[in-house]
Amino acid sequence: MIHTKKVMAIFAGCILVACGILLLRHAGLVTGGTAGLTLSLSYLFNLPFALLFFLVNIPFYVFSVMRMGLSFTVVTALSVTTLSLLTAIDNYLPAFSVPMLAGSVFGGLLVGIGLTILFQNQASLGGANILALFLQKKSGFDPGKTNLIFDATVVTLSFLIIGLIPGLFSILSILIISKVISLFKQSFVKKEKPVKVKKSAVAEARA
Repeated sequence: MIHTKKVMAIFAGCILVACGILLLRHAGLVTGGTAGLTLSLSYLFNLPFALLFFLVNIPFYVFSVMRMGLSFTVVTALSVTTLSLLTAIDNYLPAFSVPMLAGSVFGGLLVGIGLTILFQNQASLGGANILALFLQKKSGFDPGKTNLIFDATVVTLSFLIIGLIPGLFSILSILIISKVISLFKQSFVKKEKPVKVKKSAVAEARA
């Protein structure tokens, strides 16, 4: 059963990621992962980010169920749905633009912090996030680096859609996201609490 504290933390993480994505979108930039892929598709097909993001993540749920378990997958699906609903608010906001440098730095920070909170609560936003947590769980591989590799691939492909300069600023944003995630990578793995043995019990065992 999911505790209220965990639900609130995941919701807060989704809000931060949503704000970061909106900053990136209004700066004409993309980010990595399925969110970045969805941003590129939304530019290309002029379709709502919320709908595309939900659809793009569906295939990754199969891998998640097989490798990460049903509980993790359910929480991830709920997180993706929450983010989709939060970003849909953009349809009701007045038109505005964000400078590319500001969008890249602050958007990257918000997405990185939001993902960190989600990872700390055993949740993700699908796609590369699932792979990053899986590789860390199985081999201890830095989840920040996994996201960076996947993100760099997505952003490189997006150069054809958004252009060179926006693409370079987008790369800056994924570097920031990767750095933030890497700083907190040790907090993503649940550690068993050591069993405290009373001194009297030890003494009795030695007697």
